[in-house]
Amino acid sequence: QVQLVESGGGLVQPGDSLKLSCAASRFARDYYAIGWFRQAPGKERERVSCLSSRDASPYYADSVKGRFTISRDNAQNTVYLQMNSLKPEDTAVYYCAAAQLLREARCNDYDVRYEYDYWGQGTQVTVSS
Repeated sequence: QVQLVESGGGLVQPGDSLKLSCAASRFARDYYAIGWFRQAPGKERERVSCLSSRDASPYYADSVKGRFTISRDNAQNTVYLQMNSLKPEDTAVYYCAAAQLLREARCNDYDVRYEYDYWGQGTQVTVSS
């Protein structure tokens, strides 16, 4: 129902910035939550940020709060993740995903495995000196 394509990853030095993009085949603002997740080799997939029209404000993981900003451009059917002050521990494959708003819950309460049903292919972010 929804196809997602990430872009914008790359190799940067600590302290640099990157802006990731997630282009959607369709944008149903009132019916989908959109989230950014990341996964490093050998680690669990981590929820980074998400937003929903039902939430008063976006969600950010403590590890990225104050450095990352999520936003959405409805006209372009695109969700962005602005990443500032990047650290080596931010190195991972970053994915965007969509969850249908089928229950009353914040975007960060939707289960990553069973409720975020639509995923992009991922984009690699590497932060290294």
